[in-house]
Amino acid sequence: MSKPVKDMIRQEIADRLDGVTDLAVVSVVGVSGVANNRLRGQLREKGIRVLVVKNSLARQALESQGIPQVRQLLDGPCAVAFGGESVVDVVRELLSHKRDVPQMVIKGAIMEGDLFGADRIEALSKYPTRIEALGRVASVAMSPGAKLVGAITGPGAILAGILKTIQEKQEEAGAPAEPAA
Repeated sequence: MSKPVKDMIRQEIADRLDGVTDLAVVSVVGVSGVANNRLRGQLREKGIRVLVVKNSLARQALESQGIPQVRQLLDGPCAVAFGGESVVDVVRELLSHKRDVPQMVIKGAIMEGDLFGADRIEALSKYPTRIEALGRVASVAMSPGAKLVGAITGPGAILAGILKTIQEKQEEAGAPAEPAA
């Protein structure tokens, strides 16, 4: 392959992966064409793209984008999976399709500059996604406020219940209800 052609391919890979900082590297060797097409279609529906790459050109393109850790993952026939809300979503989807496509091998992933090898992929899939993490932060932030509101309104609600009971008893006895102070 001539140098200008390599430069064009490298640039095309860099353009497609522009802005991608989190990704997973998979091997689809041995996956039939039909299974591969079905897998890609199902991933595409979830906003996840799969790009089969030439390792040396992908290394150069990704290293130029500040992802030098990819060098350790790109070995042998590879495809780069990216997209979704985060790489956690990508890994979860790939693992869920692993049952249908057992030949697929998840070689590793990169999340926020951290390298997750094949041995840590299962642990990565258990990480919270960005939305889940924000939900946890919001609930932790709101919990003290909810407790404070409960502490303030609790005694008032008890007092209101007592006054209402007194009022109902007076009405049952036939005495006119006196306005509460």
